[in-house]
Amino acid sequence: MSSCNNKNNSKNNGKTNPNSLTSAQINVRSLDMSDFKEKVLNHYLNGTDDQNVDADELLARSILPPGTAQARNFSSVAFEYPAYNASQCVACMECVVECPDAAIYARVTPEPNFEQDLEKISDPELKEAVKNRFTKTQKYWELPQKKGMTPSYFSIWVDPDKCKGCGECVAVCDSHGALSMVHKETHPMSHEKGGIDFIRKDLTPTPHEYLNDKLLVDLFLIDDHWVYRGGAGACRGCGEITALKMALTATSAKYGKDMVLVAATGCNSVFSSTYPYNIFNVPWANPLFENAPATAQGVRMRLDQTGKKDTKVWVIGGDGAMSDIGFQSLSRMVASGANINVLVLDTQVYSNTGGQASSSTFLGQNAKMSYHGRDIHGKTEHRKELGKILMAHPDAYVAQVSPAYYNHFLRAVLGALEYNGPSVIIAYSPCMPEHGIADDSSFEQSKSAVISRAFPLFVYDPRNGDTFKERLDLRGNPSINNDWHIDNKTQTTQDFIWFAKSEERFAKMFDKEGQPEPEILESQLDRLRNWKTLKELAGVPAATPHSH
Repeated sequence: MSSCNNKNNSKNNGKTNPNSLTSAQINVRSLDMSDFKEKVLNHYLNGTDDQNVDADELLARSILPPGTAQARNFSSVAFEYPAYNASQCVACMECVVECPDAAIYARVTPEPNFEQDLEKISDPELKEAVKNRFTKTQKYWELPQKKGMTPSYFSIWVDPDKCKGCGECVAVCDSHGALSMVHKETHPMSHEKGGIDFIRKDLTPTPHEYLNDKLLVDLFLIDDHWVYRGGAGACRGCGEITALKMALTATSAKYGKDMVLVAATGCNSVFSSTYPYNIFNVPWANPLFENAPATAQGVRMRLDQTGKKDTKVWVIGGDGAMSDIGFQSLSRMVASGANINVLVLDTQVYSNTGGQASSSTFLGQNAKMSYHGRDIHGKTEHRKELGKILMAHPDAYVAQVSPAYYNHFLRAVLGALEYNGPSVIIAYSPCMPEHGIADDSSFEQSKSAVISRAFPLFVYDPRNGDTFKERLDLRGNPSINNDWHIDNKTQTTQDFIWFAKSEERFAKMFDKEGQPEPEILESQLDRLRNWKTLKELAGVPAATPHSH
C-alpha cells in the first residue's frame, strides 16, 4: 500500500514502538514528510540505510509516503545526455509525451514574462544558457499573434537527475533534430541543472489559455498535475512506464488527482515502489498478482458508499496478470458493470519473471518456458486476444492502443474515463531485454507493431450503438482496407514478417539467408486472421485481390 500518510507520536526513549500503535493513532493526513526524509529517505540516498534506518510504523504496515521517488538521482546511470537545440524545435511535444522517465518538461512563456523571469537569474553565464532554450514557434508565437493574443516563447527542459540516457527522445525528434545525445563530460551539465531549478522556482507556468483542447499533447504542458514525476526504477527506455505515464497524466489533467490506483504485482509495481521510493503522489495499493480487479471492486464500492462516486479508480497490470492468472478476476469485474478503468501493459511476456511466456505471447516467439530448440521452435500456442474477449462482455468500453500513436492513445483513455462503466485499455508496451530491442527504440517498435498488424488499434465504445459495426472503430491503423500496409517510399510490404525481423525475440525464426521458418509464417497468418476478424466486426470491406 502506498501514498497513505501517517505519523506516530508514540515514542519509547526516542524510538518508534510499532507495538504501541492502534488504528486510531494512524492519521493518514498527518505524516511529517521532513521527518521521513531525515530518518529514512536520506539514508537510502547516501547509502547508509543499513546502519541507520530502523523499522518504523510505515514499514510495518507496508505503507510508502507519496512521491518519495522524486528525490532519486539517476545522473550516474549514463554517460550521454539529450542536449536541446531550440532553433530546431517546432513544439510538437512528442519528446515530453514519450519520455519514460518523465524527465522532459515544456513551457509556454508569454513575451512580457520572458525578460521578467530571466532577471531572477543572477549568474550571467547561466542566464545566457537559459535564454537560449527559448524559441519562437508557429504554434505559440505566430498563431497567438493572429488571434490577437500575446505571443509566447516555447522551451524544453531535461532534468539531469531523472534522465537515464535511453535516447528515445532523440529518436522521436529525428525529423526535427532539436535533441541530440552528447557526452556529459563535454556538455555544461551545471547549466542543465540550473535550468531545471529555474523552471521550478522562477519561470511562469504555462497559462491555460495557450492550451488547445483539440491537441491532446497539450495535457502535458501542466506538469504540476503529473501523477508521475520521475524516479521510477524501470529499465532504460521501458515501454510500460511510458504507457502508464500517458494514461495517468490524461486522468490528472482532466480530473485532477482525485484517483486511486490498484496495481497488480509485476514490473509496474516493482519499478514504482521499491522501498522507500514511491513514484506516485496519489493513493494506491499493490495486491497479489491475480487479485487487482477484485480489490478494485472493493475500493470502488467503498468510495461509492462514502459519496466519492466521481473518484477515478485505475487497475494496472501486465498481460500475465490480466490475460492469464488474473483473467477471471478481470472478467468478473467487467461483468459487474462497475465504473472502474483498467490499464493492461501488454509486453507479451511475464517481464517481471525474466521473460516467461504468457497467453499474450506471439506464436513462434522465443521466451522463457517457450525456448526455440531442435524440436520445439518457440511459443507453440496462438496469442489470446484479450480485447476481443472483453468486447463479448456486456457493455464494456475496450481499446487497444500504442504509445507511438499518442493522440489515439490519449483520446481512448479520455473516452474510458468519461464512460460510466467498466473500461479496459490494452497498451502495447515494449520490453527492451525481452523483445531484444535497443533502449531508444520503444517508440519505433510501438509504431511498427501497429503498422504490421501485430497489434492493431481499435476503440470499442458501447455508447455508439447496439451492433459491433457501430461500436468498433479501427481508425488510426494504416491502410485499413488492405491486408497489409505498403510503405509509399520503399514499396516494402510491412507485414508481421517485416516486424519480426526487427526484434531479437524472433531471430531464431529466420535462417542464415533471412528466410522465415514455418512457425513464423503461421504467426503471420494468425495476425492476418485477427486483423480480418476485427475488420469484419467493424464492418470494414474485405481487401481487394490487389491490396495484399
